[in-house]
Amino acid sequence: MPSEQPRKRLLAIIGGGAAGFFAAITAARQDPSAQVVILEKSSRVLAKVRISGGGRCNVTHACFDPALLTGFYPRGGKELRQVFSRFQPRDTVSWFEREGVRLKTEDDGRMFPDTDQSETIVRCLEEAAQHAGVVVRKQSAVLAINPDPNGGMVLQLADGSLRADKVLVASGGMPSASGFAWLKDVGHAIQDPVPSLFTFNLPQDPLTGLPGLVVDPAEVKLIGTKFKETGPVLVTHWGLSGPAILRLSARAARELAAVHYRQEILINWLPGQNEQQLREIFSANRHQFGTRMLRSHTFEGLPKRMWEYLLVCCEIPEQATWSELKSTEIQRLCDKLLRDRHLLNGKTTFKDEFVTCGGVKLKEVDFRTMESRLVPGLYFAGEVLDIDGLTGGFNFQAAWSTGFIAGKSMAESSSALH
Repeated sequence: MPSEQPRKRLLAIIGGGAAGFFAAITAARQDPSAQVVILEKSSRVLAKVRISGGGRCNVTHACFDPALLTGFYPRGGKELRQVFSRFQPRDTVSWFEREGVRLKTEDDGRMFPDTDQSETIVRCLEEAAQHAGVVVRKQSAVLAINPDPNGGMVLQLADGSLRADKVLVASGGMPSASGFAWLKDVGHAIQDPVPSLFTFNLPQDPLTGLPGLVVDPAEVKLIGTKFKETGPVLVTHWGLSGPAILRLSARAARELAAVHYRQEILINWLPGQNEQQLREIFSANRHQFGTRMLRSHTFEGLPKRMWEYLLVCCEIPEQATWSELKSTEIQRLCDKLLRDRHLLNGKTTFKDEFVTCGGVKLKEVDFRTMESRLVPGLYFAGEVLDIDGLTGGFNFQAAWSTGFIAGKSMAESSSALH
């Protein structure tokens, strides 16, 4: 009698985003005898990859030191240290190059495909998955995960059920805690999600009369907290944006959510100067340029429009000369230049890239394998975890790295059982 063929192992990936695809490709290549299936609830896969970086896809960041790289993650940096020691941006660059996609580095360290088209990355991942034999099932939302008495897990779908030997959850971030209910049912604790990477609203603030103006650098501090960031600040018609604001919003995401995005902020428009230095500059200008108007001069790095706006805020006459500058006006200018107070009242999503912090609590995951510490055979990767990075390719790198380790671990542990 011919021997009975063993059942093909099924590795199920929940979520057709960056982490899900990378894990699926890795698992299928690691164990070609296994069947790997991606279950995507929507009608499109890799949606976030398509829109990221303004349609160019900011694949990763050119920071190749894991110790430094973890500093770009307000939450999860400690756990990612060992992850990045096994798969970091240098490995991401090599992986895509082997697939025929070259990445280029911009001045700020962000890395994009040399085509400047996100579709290049989407096509690369879809073709790699297809060649590896990965099955992609769209409009297949997973409603529940239940242990199978005979081993593995049973996934409840809208149109039936699916038994899998191993399951990876790479379903991405959720805007509210209700989106994680099915994972709570499995036994995992969830850190409630709140928005990250957003711009600041300053309703009725005169500063919004300078839209498009960039001050680089400026220091922005949340009054009464430890949070402050220095870098380019962009004034918009609704408030403030730019790299310094986005970094600040990410690092203080939970604290700002707790005060309902109503918080006093302090802006130092000249972070390279202190008050004593400013007073010396004012004194020198009064002697050297006494008959010239104040508005004809500005400070290095401070746009002329910003200087003129600050003069108006300090109630200094438009035609005032340096020799006419009073000591009380000097004090007002010092305060405005170094300690400019504004009221943050509300937020706006940064472009179309809605990012949250929150998700599966990190202590419940073994980052050596990305396997659940509570449910054997269940794995996690990407933004479903309570991990988020600053803008600049860091969130995608966390997805590639955790997806790679999860996919490899799923395939290895699964094949070891047979």
